[in-house]
Amino acid sequence: MTRVVDSTPTTPDEAVRLIVLRHGAVASHRGDVPLTDQGRTQAVSAGRCFAMRNVTFAALRTSPTIRTRETAEHFRQGFSAARPDLLAPRPRPSFALRNPDLYLGGHHVNMVSSASAFHEQARSVTEEDVLKVPFYAGFLADADRVGYWLGHSHPPGDTAHAVGQRIEAFTRSLAHVPGWSGQTVVGITHSPVLRAIALRFLGADPGEPPYLHGYRLTLRPGGAISVVPEAPVTM
Repeated sequence: MTRVVDSTPTTPDEAVRLIVLRHGAVASHRGDVPLTDQGRTQAVSAGRCFAMRNVTFAALRTSPTIRTRETAEHFRQGFSAARPDLLAPRPRPSFALRNPDLYLGGHHVNMVSSASAFHEQARSVTEEDVLKVPFYAGFLADADRVGYWLGHSHPPGDTAHAVGQRIEAFTRSLAHVPGWSGQTVVGITHSPVLRAIALRFLGADPGEPPYLHGYRLTLRPGGAISVVPEAPVTM
């Protein structure tokens, strides 16, 4: 079997591409939950779509969560099933693709959908105490919780601007690998990260992205980064 390379001819000064996609469907956001059957099917379908479009990749990176790791595994399975002649890289964790860092009572917490789910991550804070913190009370009461965080100037942790900067730095770091010149890296991440990317590079928040959709960031030889939506065909 051959090593996966991008289908575009390469030269030393060519661009590096990062395609970041949201994980597959989950039953809830109460914690670090696995994919549903639908989410696994979506991931396989996206991988197959990449293979059929000849969008091959040099590396596959994920956030540390269960749902992103499972998405990457099923994405790889779908790709390999459609192109058994190519050896797709195994998923590897990347800290840069994690959800925004938030803090509660001295604990690092992920965005979840209830006071009880925040309490489970920060045992020193009761559910009642969670709702006394203005940011978390507003976050849980908002119909678009990620949008609430995105527009908040002083959340207890990362701002949307900070997350956008993180992804920009991560994208630029891909050029440090000479063998990735002219190639594509695929990353599986979360909706807050994708919405922060849109705000930083495109100047507007389009709202929640569909599962297995995201953005293609192209780092040009001169240092400019262009960003366009990426929408694999999924079921």
